Parts: sequence; structure tokens; C-alpha cells
Amino acid sequence: MVLAVFDIGGTAVKYGIWSDDQIEQQDKFQTPDNWEQMKVELSRIFNALQEKTTEKFSGAAFSCPGAVDSEAGVINGFSAVPYIHNIPIQTELSELLGVPVSIENDANCAALAEVAYGAAQDVDNALFIVIGSGIGGAVIINKELIKGKNLFGGEFGFMLLEGDASFSDLASPVRAARLYTEELGLPKGTISGKELFTRAEEGEPIAVRYVENLKNNLARGIHTLLVALNPEKVVIGGAISSRKELIPEVTERIHHLLKKTNATDVEVNVVPCQYNNDANLMGAVVAFDKC
Repeated sequence: MVLAVFDIGGTAVKYGIWSDDQIEQQDKFQTPDNWEQMKVELSRIFNALQEKTTEKFSGAAFSCPGAVDSEAGVINGFSAVPYIHNIPIQTELSELLGVPVSIENDANCAALAEVAYGAAQDVDNALFIVIGSGIGGAVIINKELIKGKNLFGGEFGFMLLEGDASFSDLASPVRAARLYTEELGLPKGTISGKELFTRAEEGEPIAVRYVENLKNNLARGIHTLLVALNPEKVVIGGAISSRKELIPEVTERIHHLLKKTNATDVEVNVVPCQYNNDANLMGAVVAFDKC
């Protein structure tokens, strides 16, 4: 089976070819401003990818933000890419590309990849937190994906952590970088989440403040999930998961919160996503195979 695979994100759309049990020809393009531009880019990339393989694509697998109804072929809820919601997206993509198309929530895709091949192979119950433009998530109970009645199972980003501020507001490096940029009066988009962390590592005081707040809020969100669901593992995904210092520092903060709330019997096992930036693409393939 050879597939074109796409991961739609708030800032970029990643893509590649699934062939011989691996992702090849990986690249990305900036997320367009509207659906019409998105379709133009997807069609262009799909055709370019098809020219790079001798086999015809069996289909296209999409990882998408939002409350994805894989059976109905629509995306409900809200995300950083608002124009993909509440339209017959699966049908439109299939007609656009001329092949069968699967759609699944991005965090669910990451979870499916890690349960099938990666960091959660050895446990029955796990939570997945995918950190990017916002916070996505997934719940695995007895090795099954729990979507919930309204497909909001795992939408941890909507949790309110401080007043009206959500988990996504307070623990997204993309949003932190945007606020940092605004505070310094720099042009929009000047500083990425990666650059914000780099500046913090160099000791720039304002950057340090934003990064420390992000880590504290990530720990607070995970603490809430740990005492609510008590999973065997919490798997962190997104580009931030590749930062070696992140998980030890956040774990230390979680232990502090558990001690503060007298929940010290709760075990903390936070690990990085094994497939890192490839998890969503890998999981999209697993979802395609299930449909």
C-alpha cells in the first residue's frame, strides 16, 4: 500500500509518501489562509508526490485538528485552522485528489502511531498530549481510542487552567512566542517557539519568563489529567517533545503539584513521543488502514 499522507497544522502542513512501512519524501508548506488556497496546494503536492513514486497511490491519509468525525467525513469543534470545519471535507478531498481519503484527529493519529509502534506499546492506558499551535490530546483505555460522545475525548486544550485562559492558551509555544513578539514590539511572526526557547536558554529575561510560565502551565495541565484519569503513561508529542530538558523539568513540577494537593500516591510517567514529528503522519496511515 502506497499512500500520500498529510498532517494539517496551524502553521504548516506536513506531507510525505507512505511506502514500504516508512514515511519518505517528507516536506511541508505554510498553512494557507483559506480553504480554496489549501485545496490548490494539496492538489499540487499530491501530484508532485505521485510523480516521485512508480506505484499509484492507494489513497490519501489526513491528520487534522479539531473534533474529527471519521465516519461522517466532517470536522466539528474548533481549531487553529477554522476553515476546515463544518464542511464535507472528506468528500471534497477525495474528489479533489481522485483517491479514497481518510481523516482523523491529529492527536488521535499520534496516539494510534504510538500504540501501534511506539512509546505506548507496553501499556493499556495512556494519555497523549500534542503541543503545537494549541494543545491536542487523546485518551487510550485498554488500548482503545476513546473519542467520547461528541468526539471531544482528549481535547485537553479546552480545559480552563487560570480564569478564562485555557490549556492551549497557556502551554502552547506558538502562542507564547506570539505574545513575546508582541511584548517586544517586533513584527508578527518574527519569533518562533523554537527561537523563544533558544533565547531563554541564552538567559534573555523576558524569554525566560515566557518559557518558565509555559512549563509551569504544562505541568499544571498534566497534573489535572493525572488525578482525573490516572494513566500508566503520559506521552508528549509535537516539536517541543524533542527538547531533552523539557520532560524532566515538567515532571519535577508535576511532583511538586502532587505533593501540594496530597496526591503523592499518583505515579508520574511522562515520556516523549517515539516518532516525534512523524507521529501524526504515521498515525494517519494507521487510521487509513482501520477505515
